[in-house]
Amino acid sequence: MRGFVGFSLVWRGLALQERSDILRAPPARNDRRPAMTHPVYAKIDGPVVLIGYGSIGRGTLPLIERHFDFDRSRLVIVEPNPDLAGDIAATGYRHEPRAVTQDNYRDLLGSLIEPGKGFVVNLSVDTSSLDLIRFCREMGVLYIDTVVEPWAGYYFGTEDNAARTNYALRQAVRDEKAANPGGTTAVSCCGANPGMVSWFVKEALLVLARDIGVAADPQSRQDWAALMQRLGVKGVHIAERDTQVRLAPREPGQFVNTWSVEGFIAEGFQPAELGWGTAEDWMPANAHGYDTGCRAAIWMEQPGANTRVRTWCPTEGPQFGFLVTHNEAISIADYYTVGDPGAPEFRPTCHYAYHPCAAAVLSLHEMFGSNQIQQAHHILDVDEIESGIDELGVLLYGHEKNALWYGSRLSNEETKTLAPYQNATGLQVTSAVLAGMVWALENPEAGIVETDEMDHRRCLEVQRPYLGPVEGHYTSWTPLTDRQTQFPEDLDEANPWAFRNVLERLT
Repeated sequence: MRGFVGFSLVWRGLALQERSDILRAPPARNDRRPAMTHPVYAKIDGPVVLIGYGSIGRGTLPLIERHFDFDRSRLVIVEPNPDLAGDIAATGYRHEPRAVTQDNYRDLLGSLIEPGKGFVVNLSVDTSSLDLIRFCREMGVLYIDTVVEPWAGYYFGTEDNAARTNYALRQAVRDEKAANPGGTTAVSCCGANPGMVSWFVKEALLVLARDIGVAADPQSRQDWAALMQRLGVKGVHIAERDTQVRLAPREPGQFVNTWSVEGFIAEGFQPAELGWGTAEDWMPANAHGYDTGCRAAIWMEQPGANTRVRTWCPTEGPQFGFLVTHNEAISIADYYTVGDPGAPEFRPTCHYAYHPCAAAVLSLHEMFGSNQIQQAHHILDVDEIESGIDELGVLLYGHEKNALWYGSRLSNEETKTLAPYQNATGLQVTSAVLAGMVWALENPEAGIVETDEMDHRRCLEVQRPYLGPVEGHYTSWTPLTDRQTQFPEDLDEANPWAFRNVLERLT
């Protein structure tokens, strides 16, 4: 028991259930849930180019096969890693074993796509999302990715920390959208987070409005921002707890994770950054704002994966997470801004609060402690994971019901029954890619879009069958609950959810 009082909102056709304690394990499977089917959502005319065949590319391919009608002779996997050549050959699809680089991307992709037709699915690292978006839209080809990725060398070769932020990467894409509105759809940042969590924010707002008794039927960005403001939401944590474990212990000198090790290390070494809300009246001494762009965020002079913040998830309750930079922390704060960006009337604070699996936590400690990135990288395979779930959701806080966590609590065991070649973490990402592809095919002339700007109902309709229990949980916990008093802290007692109270500080 952790003093939890609230509700469990289990969206599988079940009635609202009042609870007096937090859930200590994933809820029992709803036996009334209909058997899963694999509807074919759309036809893809022309080539399908899958860039990257790592853990996410490998998991996305079966979903593409299940849910789209396409010419299988025209799907090509672009993957330079020779260690994956055998796996790709086993799929029966064409393999292009070259890396997509700044020097060759136009010629390489130009030889694989057909103007006005097809889909480029970018699930790789070290490929500039912005350049690929521009090229695909120039060619009239649909595009999707899971992150705004730069060319190789950006993360560790850029000396200016402000230029290494996700704010800078995102703003370049937003500037491109402003300069060239409309046209062929390119979906930016459509994985689990960024991506799915933006759809969860909208769903959570509707749940909160219903429970508070506020009529809500938002249609536009302005409507959604006004609704968040009216509900009294001060901010959003992208609150995630990964409890997937394997029996074999992590070996020293090895970085173990449940998803891309390279991706996690790259973003973990970027500066910690977050959407900065109007409820905040204190800023860390090493933080910096912006005077260009949407101005919805700040960044700190320290790596995100070595910055701890207090948050809450249903299974473990109160916990530390890492303030790893993510696109959604900025896009959500930007999307829900009311008023002038430079002096907003309302804006939520928003940041990622990520507690990765135990092996990844140990890997981070070793990496930062030794100042050496491990040479051996290992992604936990679905069959070696002994137990655990990936509990990924959004924690909307500061309103009259205190805080509402809404999200997916997908277990590795259930993942095995839903889709092949991926653990729970992977399926939350790949199913979001599927939903984003469906939306793009149904809206082929939407221009450059982020997931905040998409129809969350349609996207979750496609994705939900792959997410396990999708639930809402209220909690009375705040960052000041049971705070130790042996050592003095400079806290904001009047504003329990202030970032001043969330960020772990020595003084």
